[in-house]
Amino acid sequence: MRILVTGAAGFMGSHVVDALIAKGNHEVHGVDDLSGGYETNINSASHFTKLDLRNKKAVEQYITSIRPELLYHLAADATEGRSQFTPISATERNYLAYLYTLVPCIKCGLKKVVVTSSMSVYGAQKPPFTEEMKPAPEDMYGIAKTAMEEATTILSKVYGYKYVIIRPHNVYGPKQNLSDPYRNVIGIFINCLMNNKNFYIYGDGNQKRSFTYIDDFNPYFVKAGFFDAVNGEIINIGPIQDHTINELTTVVLQTFFPRGDIPQHLKPKYLPIRPQEVIEAYCSNDKAVRLLGYKTNTSLKEGVAKMVAWAKIMGPQPFRYLDKGLELENDDVPATWKQKLL
Repeated sequence: MRILVTGAAGFMGSHVVDALIAKGNHEVHGVDDLSGGYETNINSASHFTKLDLRNKKAVEQYITSIRPELLYHLAADATEGRSQFTPISATERNYLAYLYTLVPCIKCGLKKVVVTSSMSVYGAQKPPFTEEMKPAPEDMYGIAKTAMEEATTILSKVYGYKYVIIRPHNVYGPKQNLSDPYRNVIGIFINCLMNNKNFYIYGDGNQKRSFTYIDDFNPYFVKAGFFDAVNGEIINIGPIQDHTINELTTVVLQTFFPRGDIPQHLKPKYLPIRPQEVIEAYCSNDKAVRLLGYKTNTSLKEGVAKMVAWAKIMGPQPFRYLDKGLELENDDVPATWKQKLL
């Protein structure tokens, strides 16, 4: 089977490529613009092409040349908290980039697509979120992901391809971008400490999230592409256990300083909460358990320990802020971004 993975040099996409290569007997293609991914994440056994999915003409030419039968779409600008200040980028890099990929794939005989959506589509509804809830996004990123989901289902009805929509629960682990100051809270905390800097918590730190270690996500995500029983489904994948950001802070600090001897200058500082940030965001995973056999094998403490071990091998990374700055700014822009505190 000819398979295309977008975001193939990124965190989640590179793990998907690795799993598909390990399966064998498939022609695995990957694309990435390397804006958030790394060349070191690229599997040499795959067919990789550097490509910006916002380039409609180039994407169409590329898709026509490989004619994928199965598409795993993971390319994204997954900066939920920043999307209110970069609404155009959030639309172009998520919704438009997806359409620029999906449409030529349909023309070339696409059989199935596995779409990476987000818990952000649920907005501020009462958790645990279930797949039956209607989307009610609170941010620009959630709007783009909701649009991707709706476009997938509508075009499937017209053109007959199969699809699965996956909503991950804050996936983290090795290969994640440590240098992004706008997203990946666990990665930000770890990289700050490795750079001998404190990290920052928005609000009072009592926001609730569920966190998924990559090895507890990737097998089920990959399986969805080959498993007919999930065709046409929307599925949350991740643990039901929720943790506050303060609890996460304790886990990360205990991993770095198991004796509790945290240097004063490395203790976290609190800043005002970000605009439109959802306070409680965690999901039910009943559907994933029932349809995909999902099981949580890695606790937050275990997962953070594994990620810290990997990060220390990689070494401290400089944080990379947007070259051209934010598209919109006001007094609500977090100081971490405005003053480049990380």
